[in-house]
Amino acid sequence: MEELERRQGFMRAAIELAQQSVAGGGGPFGAVVVRDGTIIGRGHNRVTLDNDPTAHAEIVAMRDACRTSGDFRLERCELYVNCEPCPMCLAAAYWAHLERVFYAATTTDAAASGFDDAVIYQQLCMPAPQRSIGLTPLLRDEALGTFSAWQDKQDRIDY
Repeated sequence: MEELERRQGFMRAAIELAQQSVAGGGGPFGAVVVRDGTIIGRGHNRVTLDNDPTAHAEIVAMRDACRTSGDFRLERCELYVNCEPCPMCLAAAYWAHLERVFYAATTTDAAASGFDDAVIYQQLCMPAPQRSIGLTPLLRDEALGTFSAWQDKQDRIDY
């Protein structure tokens, strides 16, 4: 029971950030990143406040956690967010190597308030030529050199 109460406390912190965001003119999303029982990153939705479509609560919280930890990997960390992550935020959670994501409201709940990610999920499942945003290859052979340079780099830091 103690573990459940601890996790509920972290989720309540995320919900509180979402409530503060709405009161401050942002979107209704809040998130915290937790490592070893301590919050190391906090964020709330700043999309309209910063005119930044990537400033979702989860991304803001992960950026804060990375600054706090001094590492771009958030291994052994959990993300608590008041709503199920969108595709961008879920992808960022994978890139950050998070251990687990806890969420409260669902994408269906968010859609009922005008935040519908369904179209993005649908688009990602379609072949590239059929998507509403055109994806057109250009200068592939020239670009491949950057990957060769990366592979040859002795002091690279792998993701």
